[in-house]
Amino acid sequence: MAAFWSLAILIFYGCTSLRTELAGRFNDALGQGMWEGARIPIIGVDLTPAFLISLIVFVAGMILLYRWTESPKIADQLIDTESELRKVTWPTLSDAAKASVVVIVTVVILMALLAGYDALIGQVMDTLVWRS
Repeated sequence: MAAFWSLAILIFYGCTSLRTELAGRFNDALGQGMWEGARIPIIGVDLTPAFLISLIVFVAGMILLYRWTESPKIADQLIDTESELRKVTWPTLSDAAKASVVVIVTVVILMALLAGYDALIGQVMDTLVWRS
């Protein structure tokens, strides 16, 4: 169920971006209201062709997403994934904090080493290229 809603949120975001893009690029044809003062009061959106196109794409996307997630093969995989995630032993807050500190220290050390190697190789190449 979480997979469905996660993908539904992505579809909604894509459709809102589509509406904005259509209204911006084709302002004369798609960005203007179809009827003077036509507005959807609940969500506060003007009734424009760009909105209707994005609404149709959203509805079609949700229907396709529902059919895809309800197919037996995908549904079984999602159920198996959820059951496996319930078996995971999640770390405590202190364990996660300690592991985060180890990762940050390791990244800083590797960053310093790579910066040192880069400076050393730069000096060697500078000496070889400019002095020869």
